[in-house]
Amino acid sequence: MAHNKHDQINPSPQMNELAEQIGKWALKLGFQHVGFSRPELPDAEVRLQNWITAGRHGDMSYMMKHGTKRSRPGELVPGTLTVISVRMDYLPEEPGNPKQLLEQPDKAYISRYALGRDYHKLVRRRLQQLADKITTKCGSFGYRAFVDSAPVLEKALAQNAGIGWIGKHTNLIDKNTGSWFFLGELFTDLPLPVNATPASNHCGSCTTCIDVCPTAAITGPYQLDARRCISYLTIEMRESIPEEFRKAIGNRIYGCDDCQLFCPWNKFARPTKEPDFAPRHGLNDVELCELFGWDEALWLERMAGSAIRRVGYEAWLRNIAVALGNATNSEAAVTALQKRIDDPSAIVKEHVLWALGEHAK
Repeated sequence: MAHNKHDQINPSPQMNELAEQIGKWALKLGFQHVGFSRPELPDAEVRLQNWITAGRHGDMSYMMKHGTKRSRPGELVPGTLTVISVRMDYLPEEPGNPKQLLEQPDKAYISRYALGRDYHKLVRRRLQQLADKITTKCGSFGYRAFVDSAPVLEKALAQNAGIGWIGKHTNLIDKNTGSWFFLGELFTDLPLPVNATPASNHCGSCTTCIDVCPTAAITGPYQLDARRCISYLTIEMRESIPEEFRKAIGNRIYGCDDCQLFCPWNKFARPTKEPDFAPRHGLNDVELCELFGWDEALWLERMAGSAIRRVGYEAWLRNIAVALGNATNSEAAVTALQKRIDDPSAIVKEHVLWALGEHAK
């Protein structure tokens, strides 16, 4: 691989000291890990292009519209010399094991990251506080904060910053704490010292994530077909969920965690200390029939400040209808579905009729 101009940066003693200070500030602000990397991502760029060319991004057209800005941070934010990557753990403290919910078809399974407050604002606010602290130390500097926003290959950057390795399920894993964490970045024009080597891969011969994926979305090691992924089907996609995947979705009404729930590295995961990530409105243990009964006003009220709100009420009902079709064949499930048989949304109605058909078999 060709060396580039950024490899020639020799940080001054002041920059070395600043990097050390940033690490301490980040921990005080509630981040669990911070690392530094140069912005170039040539290998990740090739992988991204191949993935898009294969059409595996599905309807996520935003994945291609930014051209090389996604893999070249210097094009997105001119002048970027160093990317500061941070990690914030989110696994909530729960009385039971989330795996048990998957075996209770009348209850809803919601991806653990979405049970509490929306992480975007919280992590972004902490990143801004980190930038403010850097400003007090070294004066005005150029930066931009990202939290799962804009065209940023955050996992590749975090891997280069030593925060973890990209596992076979394409999530980032830290060998001491697993993978239940959010990432955020500060693109800066500071010539900070960077991690000498990217985090090394410790997946070995394990294929658990590939084996447990309900819809076979992990088509091979490090290969994810978003079009088959339950997180994509229940969150990103707005149209009808293809019938071939509906049974496999089970009771997962918002996202899917199976590749993380069963990953051996997550036995080291520790619950978050962040109160904002605690489950709200009992969403970590709730009956599908109860959720299906929420009208739009109640849904909007309960979902205020939640990442779930971005899917919209229609997709929410669509997802629950599928889960109810997979629920125990009970009078409660059938009654709940029948109440929405004339739903004004054609998509909701279609999924309700499918679910009732499942109970009629």
